[in-house]
Amino acid sequence: MSQIKFTKEHEWVILEQNTAVIGITNHAQEQLGDVVFVELPQVGETIVKDKQMAVVESVKAASEVYAPLSGKIIEVNSSLATSPELVNNSPEKDGWFIKITPENIQEFDTLMTKEEYDNFIKEIF
Repeated sequence: MSQIKFTKEHEWVILEQNTAVIGITNHAQEQLGDVVFVELPQVGETIVKDKQMAVVESVKAASEVYAPLSGKIIEVNSSLATSPELVNNSPEKDGWFIKITPENIQEFDTLMTKEEYDNFIKEIF
């Protein structure tokens, strides 16, 4: 069964067996505005928790996206190259960024639940 968790940097992670799907939250895409470009890492690269893994450019600004977990990239969402608006239209589904094989599954346990993330958003706004 898959679980979703969130970071304070507004990334989400869905863990399905030994694969983690990563993207940015609806809140993040609302703050960015219209996304015009997404720079993703390459399949085979290793990402490190809390380090930059991608860049999202919008009409307002460019924003770094940080890895919520460490692991090896097994797939990138190539649809974002031609349709970056997927990040706006479906941030927590079709607008996913990468899939990884996590190095340390315990890192997932340190992330926020949906309820904790929603409360975090209320506190900062």
